[in-house]
Order: sequence, then C-alpha cells, then structure tokens
Amino acid sequence: MFPARKILCPTDFSAASVQAFSNAAEIALHNVAEIYLVHVLPVLLADAESTVLMQLRDYERILQPQQRLEQLAKPLLAKGIKVQTVVTRGDPATEIVNLAKQKMVDIIVIATHGNTGWRRLAFGSVAEKVVRTATCPVLTIRSSAQGAAADTDRGANT
Repeated sequence: MFPARKILCPTDFSAASVQAFSNAAEIALHNVAEIYLVHVLPVLLADAESTVLMQLRDYERILQPQQRLEQLAKPLLAKGIKVQTVVTRGDPATEIVNLAKQKMVDIIVIATHGNTGWRRLAFGSVAEKVVRTATCPVLTIRSSAQGAAADTDRGANT
C-alpha cells in the first residue's frame, strides 16, 4: 500500500477540503502518486434552515464543479503531478467509498468540518461514514481554523 500511488481526495470546495487537498498534494509529491480530485453532487439539496429545495442541474450550473476542480488541479499539473478530476452524483460518503474501490486507491484524504451537537446528529458526517466504510486507509484532515476555534472555545469554558 505505501508508498501511496493513488490518492482520492474529495472536496466540497470549503476551506477545510482545500486544506485536505493541499495535504494530499504533499503526499503525492513525495510518493510520485496520482490524485483523484472528486466532488459529489448530492441528489437532494436542502437548506438546513428551511425547506427550500434546489434542482440538481441548477446547483451544478451555479457551482460549476468541473471548472472548480480543474482550477484546484492546475498548480499540481504544472508540477507534473497527475490529477484526475471527477464529478459524480449521489450520497457523498457512498460515492467516495465506491470510487475509491473502483480506482483501487491506496488512501483517501478527506477534510473533517468539525460539526458537533445537533448539526452532526442532523446531517451526519461524510468523513465519519467514509472512515467507517472505506476498505483502504483514510487520512482525516481537520482544518487549522477549526483547531484554533476549538482551542478558543476550550479556553473560554475553563
């Protein structure tokens, strides 16, 4: 398995997932590995605060995931790292795990968003589901902004 030759890195384009991609890029540089940069379009999109639903094609048109993936990949391609971009549809955790199996990746590098309390209960954690169901190792990356916020919260409560 190691050194890793195939790395899957899902992104939702958040700061945390871009940071995870940066970590995946470091692993790829040191291991001469290729990266599968993935965005999963969820089948059902609902705002947590309302009952507003958006058509998937409208979401895709607004988000432009393929173009955004290509923008993220461009600096790595310039360094000679092989990056394949993939946009798929479905349940994010399921699609990530299935793609990892299909591409026979050595490791998944995924961001955690640090949701706790009711948000975690209501929405679950894609990273947690991936960790539980993946057949390959999963490296979870917690963004430094989340760590700083957690440290601040702990300090305020002591």
